[in-house]
Amino acid sequence: MTVTTTEATEAIRAVELPEVANPSRVAPRDARQLSKLFFDRLAVLEEGTREYQDARNTLIEMNMSLVRFAAGRFRSRGPDEMEDIVQVGMIGLIKAIDRFELTREVEFTTFAIPYIVGEIKRFFRDTSWAVHVPRRLQEARILLAKATEELRTRLGRTPTVKELAVLMCLSEVEVNEARLASNGYSSTSLDAATGSGDEAEAALADFIGADDHALELVEDFHTLAPMIAGLDERERLIIHMRFVDELTQAKIGERLGVSQMHVSRLLSRTIGKLRAGMFSTG
Repeated sequence: MTVTTTEATEAIRAVELPEVANPSRVAPRDARQLSKLFFDRLAVLEEGTREYQDARNTLIEMNMSLVRFAAGRFRSRGPDEMEDIVQVGMIGLIKAIDRFELTREVEFTTFAIPYIVGEIKRFFRDTSWAVHVPRRLQEARILLAKATEELRTRLGRTPTVKELAVLMCLSEVEVNEARLASNGYSSTSLDAATGSGDEAEAALADFIGADDHALELVEDFHTLAPMIAGLDERERLIIHMRFVDELTQAKIGERLGVSQMHVSRLLSRTIGKLRAGMFSTG
């Protein structure tokens, strides 16, 4: 007997979720098992509904121990910063929950930790300044970095001050001020010792250093950008929803009003077109 998608969805909805009186106190091992049940339910619920929000909130509270675990790696920053670190880590946890799919066939803990640590490292990057810089310029520097990356991807070259000013809704003088403000920002040496006593031998790189293999793809990205610009509107939209918004094929199908199978065919055709273009330019 063939089970349809609708029947499978109804079967998942029919499973009664266990009542979790205090999700934040669930032991990590139990949280891993319970999370699978709640992710199953979340996948078939409509976003924005009370039931969806309740399941999502339970997942967040049950997995707070992951944030505390990740934040513990940065305890040498001192107790004054720890509260901020945990709050920032929670943002990473929420992003991981919203983007996780059981079909990835990986444990949620394995999927979530990089999101949490990445958010914490971004917090350090955006708040570590060697000299005092006005708050507005600190914020402008972050916006400048995002705008520069967006325009570089769109234009295939480094944007001009004028182009940045238009995108950021700032004057060219303010854009230049933001660039100068970047000179007041610096990071701690990766060789700097952390902790005290027995822990003093550990270097900061032992905790946050990692090879960025994506750097090897920079040339490919520059080659790919004009090819994506040459796709038709629907092809670009599908590529954006799948690889930028990280939507599943089923979600994309819902938004476009087509079947998941049709989305799969469109994706395969579009990716094949981009791959052929990459090889022809190589």
